[in-house]
Amino acid sequence: MLSSLINKIFNISNEENFNAIALEVFNFQYQNVAIYKSYIDLNKININKINDFNSIPFLPIQFFKSHNVIANNKSIDKTFLSSGTTKNKRSKHSLHDIEIYKKSFLNGFKKFYGDPQKWTILALLPSYLEQGDSSLIYMVDQLIKLSNNKESGYLDLQNDNIENIIDSLKNENVLLIGVSYALLDLSQKKLPSLKNWTIMETGGMKGRKKEMVRNELHQILKSSFDVKNIHSEYGMTELLSQAYALNNGLFNCPPWMKVMIRDLEDPYNWLNTNSSGGINIIDLANIYSCSFIETQDIGKKYENNSFEILGRFDNSEIRGCNLLSIN
Repeated sequence: MLSSLINKIFNISNEENFNAIALEVFNFQYQNVAIYKSYIDLNKININKINDFNSIPFLPIQFFKSHNVIANNKSIDKTFLSSGTTKNKRSKHSLHDIEIYKKSFLNGFKKFYGDPQKWTILALLPSYLEQGDSSLIYMVDQLIKLSNNKESGYLDLQNDNIENIIDSLKNENVLLIGVSYALLDLSQKKLPSLKNWTIMETGGMKGRKKEMVRNELHQILKSSFDVKNIHSEYGMTELLSQAYALNNGLFNCPPWMKVMIRDLEDPYNWLNTNSSGGINIIDLANIYSCSFIETQDIGKKYENNSFEILGRFDNSEIRGCNLLSIN
């Protein structure tokens, strides 16, 4: 049982604490996640030299398409699939314990937005609903239930009454969570001022509209919805945690999650703040899978540990809850 370690993960209070728990998680995963151990051994990485989180090896995210990344001999409680916008194979994330995912996304949400019960939570996520098996839909479903508000639920752009529904809620404390292309479609409707609302985009045009940089998207949405800021969520199928940007596209992580920037020419070299490179993510909540993931996103990190997403590698598909194209 890893209950003690899991409890420690969600009670991280400082960098020293994070480092110690990251090493503990690494040791468990090296010994128990077969594909992660194979990757490390094939790369001839000396695990005896791993003495802080900066030296822990990261598993390329593509392995979630070709392998079942889960601890040995663990049953599968739930499987999530990535959104698919091309003919490429969808990534698969098999969870041994769905309760850890619930704890992670709820604790993370509360850190940035407080108790779900203070919100009317609306969602505009048509592509995810169409494809099914989405970790984002699972999270939003739970947040809608936890809001305990009969007005919370999913919006349907095809509903002729959608403008009236929105108008009836214009003065409420609404959190609208939407995929980028659907928010753009909604912005073309006849809408009242929604200055009391919080608009959160989860990224991705999903091949429905031309890709655009985040700043351009946010300017359009701010003007259309009459809000001061557009919030953003950054997560992906392969993770159990999310980062949030409350303004200006600058993301922050919960205490058990960390973003690092690698040199695109040398993936074992970490870049200093204010430098652009590949995004590596430590998500300690991902205990029964792999907590150390090398993504195909490109970003930049700042001195206060906030970060921004600049785009993704040219050869990677448009995927997950992240945006858009290179600035």
